[in-house]
Amino acid sequence: MKTVAEVLELLAAEQVAYVDIRFTDPRGTLHHVTLDVDLVDEDFFEEGLMFDGSSIAGWKSIDQSDMKLMPDPSSAYLDPFYAEKTLCLHCSVAEPDTGEPYSRDPRGTAVKAEAWLKASGIGDVAWFGPEAEFFLFDDVRFSVTPQKVAYQVDAVSAAWNTDTSYDMGNQGHRAPFKGGYVPVNPVDDGQDIRSEMLSTLKRIGIKVDKHHHEVATCQHELGTIFGGLVEQADNLQKLKYVIHNVAHAYGKTATFMPKPIKGDNGSGMHVNMSIWKNGKPLFSGDKYADLSQEALWFIGGILRHAKALNALTNPSTNSYKRLVPGFEAPVLRAYSARNRSGAVRIPWTESPKAKRVEARFPDPSANPYLAFSALLMAGLDGIRNKIDPGPASDKDLYDLPPEELAGIPTVCGSLREALDELENDMDFLLAGDVFTRDQLEAYIRLKRGEVEAFEQTPHPIEYAMYFSC
Repeated sequence: MKTVAEVLELLAAEQVAYVDIRFTDPRGTLHHVTLDVDLVDEDFFEEGLMFDGSSIAGWKSIDQSDMKLMPDPSSAYLDPFYAEKTLCLHCSVAEPDTGEPYSRDPRGTAVKAEAWLKASGIGDVAWFGPEAEFFLFDDVRFSVTPQKVAYQVDAVSAAWNTDTSYDMGNQGHRAPFKGGYVPVNPVDDGQDIRSEMLSTLKRIGIKVDKHHHEVATCQHELGTIFGGLVEQADNLQKLKYVIHNVAHAYGKTATFMPKPIKGDNGSGMHVNMSIWKNGKPLFSGDKYADLSQEALWFIGGILRHAKALNALTNPSTNSYKRLVPGFEAPVLRAYSARNRSGAVRIPWTESPKAKRVEARFPDPSANPYLAFSALLMAGLDGIRNKIDPGPASDKDLYDLPPEELAGIPTVCGSLREALDELENDMDFLLAGDVFTRDQLEAYIRLKRGEVEAFEQTPHPIEYAMYFSC
């Protein structure tokens, strides 16, 4: 963790030319403003940087546009891509007149979530370990115009190119649909690019562990080590930034869309979580799968509020093309040790310190500050209200008889449903003023606009099904 003094020392020692001020909007998009290094001193960290909040969707109106970016020195890292040496700082957003945190700022929400955990007396720190999957393509084209709605993706390594004629010949080694999990090269042709992604993450201060090809054709995953809620939300933004830019340097393009390919597995973002108190793991105990009672209540809270959580953990219309049975996507609100077909899994571990729960339904289109905060708030609500998750489901949930399967509740089937659920079940998020009603209502309005755009646009499959009716 860096102090202001350490950051200023780093600027001088590394002869940094520019400082990049970065912040995240409600949708999870990263924005930046670049300052000459001569403008950055102790006063800058105290006073922040003014910017136009009305230009960010879901934030201020034009008559109240002035807002202030407050850089966090602990987030500092040297940008690995810019030609001029540049130090990056992630920021929270404040009101310019009062200096109070802006209620709709996602990063500020994550800061408040960590503070609420401590204030609740339940724990001192919440550890998060997200696992964001992504796809790599060589060519992506799409069009959304009145007379043409279409997309096309391609990659030399894609399963559909086994019979494509190339000038240099077709070598044939490719990961098949739903069959690409951890093969070696030459079937896995992403080794070098993933290694560079991982080493770049390590250079900017992120603790890393592994990388591999995932189940779908052209699908990949990088592994990072767990950390605190705000830290890991910052790190996920850094991870996406690194993946996009390393891919770009290789002449490829990366996407965190949950379901970019029809008929193959989508990209999830499994989120591992644990709480510690007084230096001890709160989730370790003598209940099911060596969990504590608090851990079971935490699971109960997540399952109880899963549909409202979907609006924040699965916030795109595309998310619900992944959340369908049969593709390893956990649509059923159940929990189990090791069973990967439920919404919550308890990973196997020998160490009590590693005891954790894993939410499997989130995806990487989520704003990490909002998604992680909401998951923590749902779990804390479960502990505070002693919400029983019911018995564990240790069977293959996708192989159950229809009558038994019908008795297991599911997550949402569309973004419209998820927003309705959040509208009706947001009180657990308002505890401790972590989220505010105004913030959530503004978020719902923003996302309803996406739903309407999606629902009002003719789809190519509709031409296939209905054009000749």
